[in-house]
Amino acid sequence: MSLSDKIGNKAEELGGKAKETAGEVTGDEQLADEGRADQAKAALKDGVEKVKDAVGGVVDSVAKHLKK
Repeated sequence: MSLSDKIGNKAEELGGKAKETAGEVTGDEQLADEGRADQAKAALKDGVEKVKDAVGGVVDSVAKHLKK
């Protein structure tokens, strides 16, 4: 996962947490729900990036073994 992806995902997660907190403090349940959704979206993106990294590592490993 690139650094920019990590930063973007973390920013989205923190923005979602801020929305959730603001919604809870003000009693705006819709805003709190949006914040939770933003956090879930960021977590999903992070998970996808981790899978892509893992698959890339496996592909690299297989390629090294095939070159032998």
